[in-house]
Amino acid sequence: MLKEMRRRRAARRVKPGDGRPLKRFRWWQMTFRALFYLRLTGDDGRRTVYAVDVRHAGDKSTGVVEAHLYRDGRQHARSRLPAFFPVPGGTVEVRGSAFGLKRCHYVTARGTEHQLTPDRDSAQGRRAHLDRAHPALSRVIGVFSSVVLLIALAVLFCQLVEPISRVEPIARNIGTFTSPVRLPGWGNFAVGLAAALASMERAMRLRYHWLLDGGAG
Repeated sequence: MLKEMRRRRAARRVKPGDGRPLKRFRWWQMTFRALFYLRLTGDDGRRTVYAVDVRHAGDKSTGVVEAHLYRDGRQHARSRLPAFFPVPGGTVEVRGSAFGLKRCHYVTARGTEHQLTPDRDSAQGRRAHLDRAHPALSRVIGVFSSVVLLIALAVLFCQLVEPISRVEPIARNIGTFTSPVRLPGWGNFAVGLAAALASMERAMRLRYHWLLDGGAG
């Protein structure tokens, strides 16, 4: 019921587009733009191409991050994230994270989900190409990203728990905790940078876990 209420609230945020043409993806936009496609065939056999365009930095004047839905190359609708765009046969759902997108899926009326296809020149498209061309290497990179985030989470946990455990009521009733990990300033910076890069890699694959990626963000 709560999920349905959120969907309805998100649906009210959808505004009509102004018909502007979809701009081609440029290689230098990889770090701040995501572009995905959905091709749907109607009952009459006509194929319609939808595109979801998201600029991660947000609007230049307001800073609000919006998803723009294009239909056959023209802006059809827009909405701030999370966005739920009604399309024939279902809904296009778009959700953001601190490092990009964590969801860009077509959900049919029956509940079946399909991830949209990223533009081949985008960061997501290049990562998807790597997965198809070198699946073994792709899996290694994916596992490595998860391990890096787990290590970063463990370091953060230790550094947070130690000072909390020294609060007098906690120390008296539970005892104190001494962190086994003590890093210099540059070490903490390196761990944070590695976690950010790992989260960016996962965002390229639209992978998100509230503990791993939420903690990193």
